[in-house]
Amino acid sequence: MSPFLPTRNPLTVPDTPEYPDLPLRRRSTFRIPEPRPELLPQAALHPNGAHVADGDAATADPAAERPDRREAGRPGRPRHRAERVRNRRAGGVRRAVALGWASAIMGVSAFGAVAASADDDRSAMAAATDSPGASSAPAGDTIAAAEVAVDEGPTVTSDLSVAAAPFTGGTQVTVTGEQLDEVASVVVGGAPATIVAAEVEQLTFAVPSVADTALGTSVEVQFADAAGRPVEVEVPTGVVAAGTSVVQPLEGELTGAAEPEVPAEPRTLALTYTSDPHIDAQVGYVLTYWSSYNSAVYPVISGYDCANFASQSLIARGWTMDGGWYLDGGTGAMSPSWSSSTALRDYLYTRPDRATELSDAQRDLVKVGDIAQFDWDSSGDRDHTAVVTRVERSATGTKVWVGGHTKDADYWDVDTALATGGGSVTYFSIR
Repeated sequence: MSPFLPTRNPLTVPDTPEYPDLPLRRRSTFRIPEPRPELLPQAALHPNGAHVADGDAATADPAAERPDRREAGRPGRPRHRAERVRNRRAGGVRRAVALGWASAIMGVSAFGAVAASADDDRSAMAAATDSPGASSAPAGDTIAAAEVAVDEGPTVTSDLSVAAAPFTGGTQVTVTGEQLDEVASVVVGGAPATIVAAEVEQLTFAVPSVADTALGTSVEVQFADAAGRPVEVEVPTGVVAAGTSVVQPLEGELTGAAEPEVPAEPRTLALTYTSDPHIDAQVGYVLTYWSSYNSAVYPVISGYDCANFASQSLIARGWTMDGGWYLDGGTGAMSPSWSSSTALRDYLYTRPDRATELSDAQRDLVKVGDIAQFDWDSSGDRDHTAVVTRVERSATGTKVWVGGHTKDADYWDVDTALATGGGSVTYFSIR
């Protein structure tokens, strides 16, 4: 035997010819033979090599428990390394260790997630407690953030009450919506319109007059609040676009899916300028006879024919005579209100159903076909009467032109008239 080989261990390996002297590393996979019964005279030996009590030895069944342990009549034999049965290797230990580390990592991750969730809950509760309007509650109670009302500003939810208006202006148009009392300005086709009445759910404005070249033009109507922000125009309630279908879920049915948001296209309101036949007839008469008097039908008052000519234009517009304002074509008799500027003013004061007086500060309400009267010497009476033939509105203000007799003109700039003649001007808005 080699002097370098270790001495066998007599306590674990019996000294038999069947098992030669081998180092322990060479015999690590061999099975230890069972002890010989004669070495243990007072113990019952279980077939698997373990000591058992005398009473338990009779119940052990070696064949049933370990059928491959040994063959009948033969002692136990070693198994080859390639056999899989009970071939215990270190890999099992490695797997156990690996599984242990995996379990530990998963446990730490789960603990971290729970801790993070708890931190998030604590942060959310702290934010809810610190937010304005939040109220403190005992532990365990649900803390709900107070609802904050958001002011979305005025909104128009209807169409225009009329889709077309005469280019001469003055037509009153109404829209409905929400918070319309906050609307500060209305613009029609780039021209500012006058707000007649503004209530919470209804707004009324007067259509501005434009040049007759705008006939048939469709212009946009825009609204803005006091800060200049445009007012939103929504689709009228109950209107569903053509070709779309609305499917309502059954009562109690939960789809679990969020409803898709359909982007709403910007909506605008448009107004079309048309011609008013009555105003067209009135202005047409002025523009026809401002320089050539219609003496075949009406008398001519030399030197102060202005009120007489303005009265003739009102007849062309469709007015009818009454006891306070008339001309007898057969006799030539006429009321003072027909031929005198001051008397015409006093008559119109008594007929608010026909006209409303406007100061020059209300020039933005003046429209084509209205009556303009001048007081040259600021005495309080009226010295000249004319018919408004043109109005232009812009960001810088409103310009007015008049036509008439005595000062024979078709388009006389009111500002120029005041600059040269002095005095003041007032208007009567004709209904």
